[in-house]
Amino acid sequence: MTLAGTVCVCVCVCVLVCVVDLNLCIIRDMEVIELNKRRSGQAFEVILKPPSFDGGPNTLAITPPRREPSLEEIQRKLDAAEERRKCQEAELLKHLAEKREHEREVAQKALEEHNSFIRLAKERLELRMEHNKEKREAHLAAMLERLQEKDKHAVEVRKNREHKEESG
Repeated sequence: MTLAGTVCVCVCVCVLVCVVDLNLCIIRDMEVIELNKRRSGQAFEVILKPPSFDGGPNTLAITPPRREPSLEEIQRKLDAAEERRKCQEAELLKHLAEKREHEREVAQKALEEHNSFIRLAKERLELRMEHNKEKREAHLAAMLERLQEKDKHAVEVRKNREHKEESG
């Protein structure tokens, strides 16, 4: 149906508004009735027609027939799947080997650090013990020297006393 000399505002399903010149096209699935003109513009009533069957085949219902895959195609797909499985398994084994290697390196480094710490602790302890031994020997030597000085002084005092008693 065509409406000569009129312009229709068509509201699409996607809610886009588009202007359709009814002189240029024929709209089969809807009917546009112009209502009265108002100050704000024109008013139209759009009536959608129910879907009709033209008798032609429904193109959506027809699907191309599925062909049976050949034995070579099936075998090729099975081989490809097996190859993918092998690749995944190889990747997993490689990842696990790398992880084990990393764990071994970490354990080796921890052992080296532990041994280094023990060696440094022993060296510090030996140094401290040597220092304490030297201090103790110096202290004992100083005490021995004082005792020897006291003994000398005591001997001198006795000599002086004996000398005083003899002279006086």
